[in-house]
Amino acid sequence: MVYVTGDTHGDISRFKSRELKKVGKGDVLIICGDFGFIWNRSKQERADLKKLMEKDYTIAFVDGCHENFDLLEDYPLADWNGGKVHKIAHNIVHLMRGQIYDIQGIRIFAFGGGVSQDYEFRHDSEWWEREQPSHAEIIDGIKNLKEHHFEVDYVITHEPPASLKDCLGVDVFQRIEVHAFFEDIIKTVKFERWYFGKCHIDKHIPLKFYSVFNTVTELELPENVEIVYEEVDE
Repeated sequence: MVYVTGDTHGDISRFKSRELKKVGKGDVLIICGDFGFIWNRSKQERADLKKLMEKDYTIAFVDGCHENFDLLEDYPLADWNGGKVHKIAHNIVHLMRGQIYDIQGIRIFAFGGGVSQDYEFRHDSEWWEREQPSHAEIIDGIKNLKEHHFEVDYVITHEPPASLKDCLGVDVFQRIEVHAFFEDIIKTVKFERWYFGKCHIDKHIPLKFYSVFNTVTELELPENVEIVYEEVDE
């Protein structure tokens, strides 16, 4: 089974929650940005990552606005379920922007990144310009969507589409190129649901949009699909 949840921000206690007890052996847990366990390579961080490596399910995350991109991009590239990932560990992968993955029969378009609301407090030391998706990444995402005939089952992002920001209480003046791209996805791509994590709330915005934080939601399989489990390539 495939599940989706919101930002974890390096909080190991999230993996002890009642919600996550439903995730079991062979499952995949997708995190909608701000994974947070790759930040400073501290002793505590290494210990927490080791605990996550002991899980019998796979953790897959899109990047958010609070990531150390220097460290994240140090990890090797690998092929996983039809798309490129950074391989963090045997059961932990970073889903790269604009890639489409076929995870247990579910087609997922992943696109991390965004814009920090606390930029003015972080830009001198703990902020990376690469948090904002580039034009090249957007073009690559369009190419991959075209190859899949602009049809996927789910869209997983960190940022919400700009058109949802008013009802989510997010600063509507923070607009970057990826927001226009997301509006184009709404108009041109066929998808069942769109999950995003940035807003730190659990809220359904009819008809197809879900802001997730603490909830852990199972993604439904398309009909007549056989489940196939895949390891990260070495």
